[in-house]
Amino acid sequence: MKYNSLALYCGSSAGNNPNFRTLAADFGRRCAEKQLTLYYGGASIGLMAEASNAARALGGRVVGIAPNFFSNRSVIDTSLDELILVDSMSERKQLLESSADGFVILPGSYGTMDEFFEMMTDAQLGLHSKPIAIVNAEGYYDHLVAQLERFRADGFLRPFHYDLLIVANDLDELFDKLDRYENSNDQDWLKLIKK
Repeated sequence: MKYNSLALYCGSSAGNNPNFRTLAADFGRRCAEKQLTLYYGGASIGLMAEASNAARALGGRVVGIAPNFFSNRSVIDTSLDELILVDSMSERKQLLESSADGFVILPGSYGTMDEFFEMMTDAQLGLHSKPIAIVNAEGYYDHLVAQLERFRADGFLRPFHYDLLIVANDLDELFDKLDRYENSNDQDWLKLIKK
């Protein structure tokens, strides 16, 4: 698959495991090295900042999209070359979805899961055909992946919708799978639900 940009969803906290900070920074560096525009939530803190700072340190293009109700001094990275302020979290998600060529999920919590499930639902409904990938470093998302498998096993998630998700254990596997991505959605199913 040809792609020029990725949106990153991850924690605005750094978490307790320093390996996750390293992972985020390595992801930012890889984006810069591959000349991929990195879209993210515009934060100056947490794993989000680790990725952004590492990409920019290598001359990478980083675009922050943040809701304007956050305090600029404590949350938003106002040093970004490109910062887009929007009115709501919903608008931020929509703009990230429309701007990026794919979506990568690193460790995070509520906000990260909100973004992940919205991107997955929109992919399921055929609103986009872009890749969505979880980096399951150190088994962080093992329980989430098991729950998705349960959705499929119990008949709530069609196999071709389950297959929309990329799961990678590290960044080498992530970029290899992104390069080979093919959307698995069933066009006949989409015709049944859409005008």
